[in-house]
Amino acid sequence: MNIQQAIDPAPLVTSRSNNGVTHLRLNRPDKLNALSSALLDALQQALDKIAADPDERCVVISGAGKAFCAGHDLAEMRSNPEEAHCRGLFARCSDVMQSIVNLPVPVIAQVHGIATAAGCQLVASCDLAIAARSARFAVSGINVGLFCSTPAVALSRNVSAKQAFDMLVTGEFIGAETAVAYGLINQAVDDAELETAVQAKVATILHKDPAAVRYGKAMFQKQRTMPLPDAYAFASDIMVRNMLQPDTAERIDAFIEKRAPKLR
Repeated sequence: MNIQQAIDPAPLVTSRSNNGVTHLRLNRPDKLNALSSALLDALQQALDKIAADPDERCVVISGAGKAFCAGHDLAEMRSNPEEAHCRGLFARCSDVMQSIVNLPVPVIAQVHGIATAAGCQLVASCDLAIAARSARFAVSGINVGLFCSTPAVALSRNVSAKQAFDMLVTGEFIGAETAVAYGLINQAVDDAELETAVQAKVATILHKDPAAVRYGKAMFQKQRTMPLPDAYAFASDIMVRNMLQPDTAERIDAFIEKRAPKLR
């Protein structure tokens, strides 16, 4: 290790990209990847960079060490108890979660260990989630007198109201299989197969038309909050735009003619 490496701290979010896929890893393993202000800033910067890249196809978010994410850094919060700091912290976290939802490409949570409070919120904010069978999930702020109000926003958009409120008001952990049943995650796999399962999901997404995936994510997220007639009108417009893409027309023709598509 040279002197500069000894001085420079490890990045709070590591990033590696290959063939349009970016892997982001929360990197505070000694703190179970708790979401400090600095980590949230680093994650926001990484997401902004991805959003601006037209060649991006998919994002995977994971955690270093023993856990995916243990939520907010309670020690940091208590060391800065002023209202302005609290408001700024929760606004920063909300911006990160919304950036994930608004990212133009699918985001997959690769979950191991625990995902608690804002860590569970992070899982719920991703488009897809695959977890090790040993993973556990909770919105446990209630156990220290703090109802997980902001995690509740993402959680209640994934699971039923009664299941979400049960988790929020009891703070109890659920296992990965229960998280699948609740709709919080897509799949629970053997611990040793977690990375392989995520890679398989990424490969499936990469095999699809990139423009269609981008159209689809934007449509899916936006229509969820619309009244039914507005949702259908919006979805129809997006489908027309998608249909008029040259690659889409070629893929449909190839399907009809039972041949491989000739893409640009």
